[in-house]
Amino acid sequence: MKQSGDTKSMIVSAAIDVIQRSGLPPVSYDAIAGAAGLTRQSVRYHFPDADTLMLAVCDRLAEAYRQALIDNAARLDGPRRLEMFLDFYFDLLEGSPKPADDAVYDAMMSLATGSEPVRANLRSQYTLLGQVISHEFRLAHPALSLRSADELSFLFVSLMYGHWKMVASLGISDKHNRLTRSAIDRLIRSYCETGPVEGVVSQVWAAEC
Repeated sequence: MKQSGDTKSMIVSAAIDVIQRSGLPPVSYDAIAGAAGLTRQSVRYHFPDADTLMLAVCDRLAEAYRQALIDNAARLDGPRRLEMFLDFYFDLLEGSPKPADDAVYDAMMSLATGSEPVRANLRSQYTLLGQVISHEFRLAHPALSLRSADELSFLFVSLMYGHWKMVASLGISDKHNRLTRSAIDRLIRSYCETGPVEGVVSQVWAAEC
């Protein structure tokens, strides 16, 4: 007999698979149940409302990235980790491909426009990523101020997400991965030479009041 945790995990995996293949819409409890090999009633039992299921999807997506980064960072010391982080997010890290989940993230972003729980979850994910990358920027480039590192982290996350919207969602050639990755290096050099953009945003990564 399957444990409740196993069933919930199967449902989340099925939801990700359905969204990756079909997008939103026509994702439905029936489609997810079919992909999981379960009944609609079973899916409803474990996830009685759509927000709860989509939050579990968001958490599963974040966990895949977190585990990949932990596994890769464990093999590296200090500043070398920054190159790994940046290469990973533009799918340039040999032997450790970025998860093929861009359609699912696109769907979650669409849901976030009408779902405050999903919006808060994704904002938390990207803010945490920004904080980690900001730390790695300062380790690799000690001359950077905290403000410069924070601005760079926001620009990195923005470029990374926009990049995959163009490449994975709209079908632009993935050869552009190196173009955007190179742009990040140029941004880093610019900030090392000129410093942050003062007075534009009082606090980088602050949520809307």
